[in-house]
Amino acid sequence: MALVHWGFIYTATDADPDRDTSIVDTGACRTVLVGAATPDQAVAAARRMVEDGVQLIELCGGFGPVGTARVIEAIGDAVPVGAVGYGPEAVSRVHAIFA
Repeated sequence: MALVHWGFIYTATDADPDRDTSIVDTGACRTVLVGAATPDQAVAAARRMVEDGVQLIELCGGFGPVGTARVIEAIGDAVPVGAVGYGPEAVSRVHAIFA
């Protein structure tokens, strides 16, 4: 089966998933990009994505392992969930952004 519908949830201050959602549709693949300010919003967005038929979900590294685990727990094994990770050379700079 080909990947034709997937979602990415990113974290941003004051983001609102009801307002900050973009769709890129190439005709061959539909990508849904959703901004979330909190892990609770990410969980709700992930549930909505699953209901809308996404085949997989990627999460911004800003959610970290705890936020990622919350999304995975919330949707069970409905679709694969991946998370962006940062190597050790970038960790201090990433922490400075999210501090």
